[in-house]
Amino acid sequence: MGYRLGDGEKNAVGSDGGFPLAVLTPTPRAHPTPVASRRTLPIEGREGYTPTAMPHPPLRSYGRIKARALKPRQEKLVETLLPSLALDLSKPLDPKALFPDAREIVLEIGFGGGEHLAAQAAAHPERGCMGVEPFLNGVGSCLRHIEEAGVSNVRLHMGDARDVIAALPDAQGDFGVDRVDILFPDPWPKARHHKRRLVQADFVASLARVVKPGGEVRFATDWANYAAWTLEIFTRDARFAWLAESAADWRSPWPEHVTTRYEEKKLGDCAPVWLRFSRGG
Repeated sequence: MGYRLGDGEKNAVGSDGGFPLAVLTPTPRAHPTPVASRRTLPIEGREGYTPTAMPHPPLRSYGRIKARALKPRQEKLVETLLPSLALDLSKPLDPKALFPDAREIVLEIGFGGGEHLAAQAAAHPERGCMGVEPFLNGVGSCLRHIEEAGVSNVRLHMGDARDVIAALPDAQGDFGVDRVDILFPDPWPKARHHKRRLVQADFVASLARVVKPGGEVRFATDWANYAAWTLEIFTRDARFAWLAESAADWRSPWPEHVTTRYEEKKLGDCAPVWLRFSRGG
């Protein structure tokens, strides 16, 4: 059973519905540093699938898609390995066809350098792992990790995560995405940029469409306001329940978490906050 707010916590929310940071009580860092550029995308929920009429708002939630020139090895992998792993979004996605032997389907949105995605695929060959990342250098890094791990249960999309969500079928019964991982997305800390954040009500609605009952969404951030923002939006959607019984549940990473390079940089204003939400039936 997911965590629900008690009366005291509900009262603390206030009449405007704003979720107080004190409920999460993240551990502040000694010396916050400016936020680095991140590469995750807002997602708009929608019914059905129309490959030629994607309902994208004009506002983009990620910055540059390439930085320095790719290393020769990564450039070669983009040319030779990526085509065999790339998701074909010219038609609806069929996870069963992509991963015929998989017992679980996991989607990682904004996989950065790909170390977490590749490690999860290697540790769980029974899973079909889909990853989305618009940053070319991150994709090149991920392909290197995939090659070194020798995994075959990974599919990638270099581009907009909204396209992947829209191409996935509706979850029904035991059919659907088992888990969505969103690790340290761009926090957009300035108030005027909050509309660019990945987690919005429409985004949560789109996840509710594709995540199967009993499935899970995992979210991690090292920005206190984004943690509270995410918790408020997910708990307002009756289709999701917060999986927390005590403060330790949001202060400690889940057992199989793989630390990423971004996480090690400690660029946020608090210690990481780990949130898990279960999709109801």
